[in-house]
Amino acid sequence: MDVQTLTYIIVGLTFALYIGIAIWSRAGSTKDFYVAGGGVSPLANGMATAADWMSAASFISMAGLISFMGYDGTVYLMGWTGGYVLLALLLAPYLRKFGKFTVPDFIGDRYYSNVARTVAVVCALFVSFTYVAGQMRGVGIVFARFLEVDINVGVIIGMVIVFFYAVLGGMKGITYTQVAQYCVLIFAYMVPAIFISILMTGNPIPQLGFGGTLSDGTYLLDKLDGLHLELGFAAYTDGSKSMIDVFFITAALMVGTAGLPHVIVRFFTVPKVKDARISAGYALVFIAILYTTAPAVSAFARTNLINTVNDQPYTSMPSWFGNWENTNLIKFDDKNGDGKINYVADASANELTIDRDIMVLANPEIADLPNWVIALVAAGGLAAALSTAAGLLLVISTSVAHDLFKKQLAPNISEKNELWAARGAAVLAVCVAGYFGINPPGFVAAVVALAFGLAAASFFPAIIMGIFYKRMNKEGAIAGMVVGLGVTLFYMMRYKLGWIGGPSTPEDWWFGISPEGFGTVGMIINFIVSIVVSNLTPAPPTEVQDMVENIRFPRGAGAAVEH
Repeated sequence: MDVQTLTYIIVGLTFALYIGIAIWSRAGSTKDFYVAGGGVSPLANGMATAADWMSAASFISMAGLISFMGYDGTVYLMGWTGGYVLLALLLAPYLRKFGKFTVPDFIGDRYYSNVARTVAVVCALFVSFTYVAGQMRGVGIVFARFLEVDINVGVIIGMVIVFFYAVLGGMKGITYTQVAQYCVLIFAYMVPAIFISILMTGNPIPQLGFGGTLSDGTYLLDKLDGLHLELGFAAYTDGSKSMIDVFFITAALMVGTAGLPHVIVRFFTVPKVKDARISAGYALVFIAILYTTAPAVSAFARTNLINTVNDQPYTSMPSWFGNWENTNLIKFDDKNGDGKINYVADASANELTIDRDIMVLANPEIADLPNWVIALVAAGGLAAALSTAAGLLLVISTSVAHDLFKKQLAPNISEKNELWAARGAAVLAVCVAGYFGINPPGFVAAVVALAFGLAAASFFPAIIMGIFYKRMNKEGAIAGMVVGLGVTLFYMMRYKLGWIGGPSTPEDWWFGISPEGFGTVGMIINFIVSIVVSNLTPAPPTEVQDMVENIRFPRGAGAAVEH
């Protein structure tokens, strides 16, 4: 059976599963819609959190980044995994004890201000829409190759699927759908990794195969370093980024992870504070399975790609090459007219352009694995992208319906109407997400990295000081979030997107810090502004300080409730 038929079957079955779960677990109340009724088990929440957090950037793009960047790509591994530990230890249990529906809800009540709540909503929307753009592009790439439709059509199909179970089921539907999606994505990621590890190194454990030897007795990484140097690239195991940039990117990804609203809200869905800690531990284990495998997948894919294409006749390329050419994600330009593919570091002589986002998806084809494995990877990529997109869309809809309508514009709105408002906001969010998926500002992991920077510069200081610094007041929190987000947005628009002042080069960066790492600077500015303004303005009311003190006690947490 050919790849496309198998893909239709496997993807169709998984979509039917997701929609069936959404119908079975559809939300019947705002509590179901916002926090899945607050009764999700730690194991299920751990799997759902892992699926929510391991987006298209993790499944599709991270290994592609490491394949091309080598050692430099490890900042994504360190930042994202380290950030999750930070989230589990410093934020999740305390926010769960606070017992709110959303991050803006916490900020609005902690800082006793609807202005602070509104600023937090704006920050949540910026972060979530930036992040969801990467997910929808990932969906489009998978559909473009494996279902042979235009990338934009693929994005629209993904919008329809997400719309169905996110709008119908809310957090309750999304949670149990994400449990299924985690099982699909991790199986789809590990099966080809194990296959290729056995074929290349004889070791069925990819993490060990990564440090193993090839059939000729050469260590895999030594072979890859040699291939890179022959083609004029830097050695795969050498880094080119400055130490300051590595530090700032890693820190931005870490604190950005800890400030992501769609991940934080997952910890409001469990019954108790203890369950929040346990589910965080489960999630870390489930995440580690993929993240410890990604470097091996990167090295396998890079080695096979170079051996397959470089200095080979274009007419002898295997079918996968032409399939990906049809999506315009691989392009060959025969500059010297010899009919052979010259893949080198020198831009003037290089004849092959490869989109980094295809490496994981193309890897099974490059390694000539069975067609069912190729189709399985397509289903896994869709599961990763759709699970995170659904979580983000829920954050957007709850921020609008709960934190703007219910808490500010229409406090007397009925629960039924609030639920309809949340679903209406989700519909609008799906449409905006689709637009960003069709017109993305970069490849998937880079777009997602910008979202982490925005979360680091806006949410993290307000949340961490809201928990651990009783003197922190509304004036400080508002000023810090506005300044931190504003400075980081300016830097990204200037030096990443070129919207201000035109194109730029790394030589123009402040202190040598890339846009992906500037969220750390925004976070530092946020902390400084928040502390200075807080100490120059009146202290928070006594009841707020008592509330902060109570949050840090491990016992006595109630369910998520309206106040």
